[in-house]
Amino acid sequence: MHRYRSHTCGELRASDVGTDVRLSGWLHNRRDLGGILFIDLRDHYGITQFVARPGTEAYEALDKLSKETVVRVDGQVVSRGTENINPELPTGEVEVEVGEVEVLGAAAPLPFTINTEDGVNEERRLEYRFLDLRRERMHRNILLRTSVISAIRHKMTALGFNEMATPILSATSPEGARDFVVPSRLHPGKFYALPQAPQQFKQLLMISGFDRYFQIAPCFRDEDARADRSPGEFYQLDIEMSFVEQEDVFQPVEKLMTELFEEFGNGRHVTSPFPRIPFREAMLKYGSDKPDLRALLELVDITDVFEGSEFKAFAGKHVRALPVPAVQDQPRKFFDQLGDYAVSLGAKGLAWVRVAEDGSLTGPIAKFLTEDNVAELTKRLSLAPGHAVFFGAGEFDEVSKIMGAVRVEAAKRAGHFEENVFRFCWIVDFPMYEKDEETGAIDFSHNPFSMPQGGLEALETQDPLDILGWQYDIVCNGVELSSGAIRNHEPEIMLKAFEIAGYDRETVEDKFAGMLRAFRFGAPPHGGIAPGVDRIVMLLADEPNIRETIAFPLNGNAQDLMMGAPTELEESRLKELHLTVRKPQPK
Repeated sequence: MHRYRSHTCGELRASDVGTDVRLSGWLHNRRDLGGILFIDLRDHYGITQFVARPGTEAYEALDKLSKETVVRVDGQVVSRGTENINPELPTGEVEVEVGEVEVLGAAAPLPFTINTEDGVNEERRLEYRFLDLRRERMHRNILLRTSVISAIRHKMTALGFNEMATPILSATSPEGARDFVVPSRLHPGKFYALPQAPQQFKQLLMISGFDRYFQIAPCFRDEDARADRSPGEFYQLDIEMSFVEQEDVFQPVEKLMTELFEEFGNGRHVTSPFPRIPFREAMLKYGSDKPDLRALLELVDITDVFEGSEFKAFAGKHVRALPVPAVQDQPRKFFDQLGDYAVSLGAKGLAWVRVAEDGSLTGPIAKFLTEDNVAELTKRLSLAPGHAVFFGAGEFDEVSKIMGAVRVEAAKRAGHFEENVFRFCWIVDFPMYEKDEETGAIDFSHNPFSMPQGGLEALETQDPLDILGWQYDIVCNGVELSSGAIRNHEPEIMLKAFEIAGYDRETVEDKFAGMLRAFRFGAPPHGGIAPGVDRIVMLLADEPNIRETIAFPLNGNAQDLMMGAPTELEESRLKELHLTVRKPQPK
């Protein structure tokens, strides 16, 4: 028999009754029932129940061991009997009568329980992440991640893409976030940068003639944590294709996402095909460029309805309405709670009206609405008895942010929200440029390396704020999975695009010398995208925080509490790297 096991803890079945077996694993749980010990032994594959009888050496040994001790157990498989079957375990028809026990790894007192979700704080979980990963939920999430990545590789290869690796040590990148930098020992005073994304290298692969590339790419950005963004390090499915237009990129990505979410989504419906929603339409209808389409409500721009109005709350402001059907049975508390929610987002309040049975409007602001207002709102919003309308007024961006969130919250509270579905969409037609509100300067609004719609002619003849880019995002359930673009592969168009944003020719030639040199040796039209692997798994696992799907994430302050990173360097190492440390002075 093998030194450690003849079977795994998830393997034994009724057909194994009478067999002598050896299993190894962690002491997951122990129960003393009438003097008989019942032991749950756990390994990567599952749990098997063992039984130790009083008066045996095995009983004495197991009775003293702490949970999470690693043991080897020999014994014989017996049937539990029909009345004692545990249907929640694949091994639930059998148990093992313990004959011999060997301790392989003793366990110290645990900082938190492993066999229950006991609400321990995240900092403690990350400090003892190796224990946290033993929990069923976390173990399942990491295995889901493994399966998803394996499926991605298989499906991308089947779609004709070639997996390639790009450098980790490279030059600083214009991706928009802070780089993590690595000092060079051989080149004093110079630094490598860890890649924020393989953007330039994957474009260079297209220029090199490889046509369809993909990579499960590690990316590094020195940015703050969010629920859907891990600080420091993350992984994305990096994709690039040659001789393509926007729809050519959409087709394989849409097929991949549909298949992935159908395969790993536990029966949740995946909407397909994915709607294409222009950026400006998304901001008007949903208040966000990453709309949650599970909320079956839409905002309506009614600014013109109140032009010249004497109602001061709306006069001279951008006004957005949210009609909500079938709220006739909702109590006043429903309206007050939505108002409180809007205030928590920064609003001064949330105006609303109800549609009575006779079609008239009632509510706190009804008396301020003229007959013309009521008629136009009834027509524009298709109002009927039982409807309610919520209003937001102010600056465009402020109203969009607040009313976009209210839209989703109202849908959930009023029963207009789809559960157990994945609602994808493409956001397209992003503005190429935006104006800085403080300086008035024109700058890129999204990706500076995207091809402008209309090419060089648009750059030379149109108002920059009217120019759209061949840029797109893929969104699922309100989570942006990725941004992508058809790339600007023509040097003169790139130079002009940067000139509009205030960069002179010499600066662009200097910062992007490698890319421009490559473009001048025959570059194919190309485009791509890079969906976030961590976010994909977060959605599939139905987890609210991305760190729940990463084996060893940093905490919200970009610290590895388990390994103690970041650390200080010894003076000898700093000297070797030609570095001195200047710490911030205490305030």
